Amino acid sequence: MSARQDYFEQLYQDRADPWRVRSSWYEQRKRAVLLAALRQESYRSAFEPGCGTGELTAALAPRCASVLACDIAPRAIALASARTAAWPHVQVQALSLPAQWPAGTRDTYDLIVVSELAYYLEAADLARFVRLCVASLAPAGELVVCHWRHDFHDRLHSTDTIHAAYDGQPTLARLGRHEDPDFLLQAWHRGPACPAKEAA
Repeated sequence: MSARQDYFEQLYQDRADPWRVRSSWYEQRKRAVLLAALRQESYRSAFEPGCGTGELTAALAPRCASVLACDIAPRAIALASARTAAWPHVQVQALSLPAQWPAGTRDTYDLIVVSELAYYLEAADLARFVRLCVASLAPAGELVVCHWRHDFHDRLHSTDTIHAAYDGQPTLARLGRHEDPDFLLQAWHRGPACPAKEAA
């Protein structure tokens, strides 16, 4: 295992839900805001890097025909697999990103959700990760990125720095932004910004 993989694996070995993703009000509220930010009722193919215990994965599953979720820690993979076992269209894989980005996924996903992950990446890995997210979006695909605003000891980048990296991608158009004292959530669309479809 790499040092980063060892670190996260130990967190999950010590506590099955180290960030209290299932039980904390912050996590529940953030998840509700994130799900409300998704413009479409349903999606063909979604990717969730850094899925942790699979709580968000389980919330995405009913709205997506196919979901690929991944994490670096074997214990997290086991927990997420168990959490999403009821949905056969959900795949959970052990991947160290960006080095082990899913193969053959260029222009693939019409939804990518990055939640509370990017501040752990070294600068070069963050830049590559952002580029791969954009390259893996299908035409008109949506990218939703959400991060905690407060400081913590193993943060490598500020939330503003991470989100600015996505804002700087020329093929992304901003769809929306939610900011409060605890977290920043932004959504982009691959291609020109467009309004939500009106009901016929």
